[in-house]
Amino acid sequence: MALPDIPDELVAFRHTIDNLDAALIHILAERFRCTQKVGKFKAERGLAASDPEREERQIARLRHLAEESGLDPVFAEKFLKFVVAEVIRHHEEIASQNE
Repeated sequence: MALPDIPDELVAFRHTIDNLDAALIHILAERFRCTQKVGKFKAERGLAASDPEREERQIARLRHLAEESGLDPVFAEKFLKFVVAEVIRHHEEIASQNE
């Protein structure tokens, strides 16, 4: 089955989306490289893997940024909580290796 012709404008939108997706992946990779260092730092000093007070401050800050940017703050919070949960999991793994 042949694909219908795709309008140039849709192709351009999709190209922009593809570029943004790539940027998001690179940014997340850099964030996780940094949080891995934090995990090692915490493990070496016997610090807890999570910091609930900081996490709550970050959620409030990012919800505010989302609202200012026209992004659904509920989505932003869910996304951040997902990322933080993964970071904590990594930190716990690092800590268990240092025991």
